[in-house]
Amino acid sequence: MDHFEDPRDGAGTSKDDTTEQAPSSSDSTASERPSSSTDPAPTSESKSIEDMLLEFDQQDGLIRDRSLLDPNHIVEEDRIVGRDAQLQEVTKMLRVALGDNRPPNLFLYGPSGTGKSLITKAVCKNISSICESRDIRFGTVEVNCQDLDTLGVAVYELASRAAAEAGVDVEVPKHGVATKEKWDELYRIVNENFDSAVFVLDELDMLVGRRDKQEPAFSRLLYQLSRAGANNELTAHISVVAISNDTKMMEAVGSRALSSFTPEDVHFDDYDANQLQSILRRRQDAFYEDVLDDDVIPLAAAFAAQTHGDARKAIDLMRVAGELAEREGDERVREEHVRKAQDKVEKNRVLEVVRGISTQKKLCLYATATVAAEADDESARSTTGYRVYQFLTDAIGAEQYHQETYVNKMKEMTTYSLVDFERRSHGPSSGMFLEFQFGERPDTILETIREDSRLDMVSADEVTSVVKAQVRNEN
Repeated sequence: MDHFEDPRDGAGTSKDDTTEQAPSSSDSTASERPSSSTDPAPTSESKSIEDMLLEFDQQDGLIRDRSLLDPNHIVEEDRIVGRDAQLQEVTKMLRVALGDNRPPNLFLYGPSGTGKSLITKAVCKNISSICESRDIRFGTVEVNCQDLDTLGVAVYELASRAAAEAGVDVEVPKHGVATKEKWDELYRIVNENFDSAVFVLDELDMLVGRRDKQEPAFSRLLYQLSRAGANNELTAHISVVAISNDTKMMEAVGSRALSSFTPEDVHFDDYDANQLQSILRRRQDAFYEDVLDDDVIPLAAAFAAQTHGDARKAIDLMRVAGELAEREGDERVREEHVRKAQDKVEKNRVLEVVRGISTQKKLCLYATATVAAEADDESARSTTGYRVYQFLTDAIGAEQYHQETYVNKMKEMTTYSLVDFERRSHGPSSGMFLEFQFGERPDTILETIREDSRLDMVSADEVTSVVKAQVRNEN
């Protein structure tokens, strides 16, 4: 039996405690920073909340426009760099929405933080602006599928987002009605309010749901949306943009859905350090002039390049570095702030996630991270990770799950951005397997999990020896 005390199967993550921030000055056109107060500060014992708020409000700020340090903020076209080919492809294919035509369906795939959602949002925003000037009712219906449990929940979320885009209400309840009624409501909202609409399904591969004849929920969603126009259920021209980190996702789509969806593929590869530098320099005006040391942007880009070229992480690193400098009362953001930010962002996020996940997820993650820590490219095959997981559960007397459950729990880790995965095969003899890539250094994850003293029942050296033996067996 499992002797660990945390039986939960989900994560209770919370955002990093960084709420004490300097106020944004994005509404100021001047480049000068606000001046500091010269009033003597009262002792900490005598400070009220209002005193502390006003004191902080009067301090020098370093960040002028915090929205530019939000990775999900839709930026202007001239701030999108390193993705010229992908931007051109998506624009060319969706531009037919400007006329009385249906755009093709798209499949955008590649690692997280490589611009898939950013470019889709930017193109749709521009299409919407032009359509408005031409009296064409265009809508963008975007959902992130990672937190959607079933097909019915996904359809209701689409209806809710379409209603919000159109400024109307959803007229069916979220629960207690058949999925067919939710589909009908989605069609009604789209038909009555749009001439053309693009459905953006981000992280679509996470919508597995209850399987119907081994067909995942995302396959049925694609089939229904793709067929709605042909069946005259949708009179508006619609296009579906499926976005996934899993390059092999389409292999799991059923044949019926695949034949009706027939997307145009657009691949997004990792950003390199130079591209990440360019991205950060396009957002440098988030800070006041002359407050960034010269080595800040190259260092932040280098850190992000080490973790699979994720632009979101590079931008977030700059934000945390700036906030740390502000809190410390420094007049500039320096290299030391970036290094502290890197350590803070990585360790805090891993701590939050790992401390909130179930025992079995901890064991799966620990086994897989140990394999990745021994690999030059910090990747781990699911087959090897599972054998190490078996060793761990035997060693500490924990309940041992089947390989499919191990794989599913590791796939769930992608929702916390700890790992990405791809389906791979190393020839007919090896069969198919998942290859996990870690978004953070595996050593950081191992260090965090080993804070649980109950893992002292098995030594780190012993686990490493098992990993090396299993890796030799792979080769």
